[in-house]
Amino acid sequence: MLWSIILSIILGGVAGWLAGLIRRGEGFGIFGNIAIGIIGGFIGSLIMNLIGIETYGIITEVIVSTLGAVVVLWLFNLFSGASRNA
Repeated sequence: MLWSIILSIILGGVAGWLAGLIRRGEGFGIFGNIAIGIIGGFIGSLIMNLIGIETYGIITEVIVSTLGAVVVLWLFNLFSGASRNA
């Protein structure tokens, strides 16, 4: 149980950091990136389940979480008006 929580935090941090790089530096610091990555993991898993793709393994989870985090950052910018250039 504790191991899965620690792994989720680490994967969330990596996914949030990667999403920040993809969205051209729109990171939110270490804790913000972790939160964005964890939320992105849920969003990415939901999207993958909706289109019928199952994910296995840590690398695939990082990819799915990163894609979900990019979607979260895009939605955040869309509704907050933070960046109209992206």
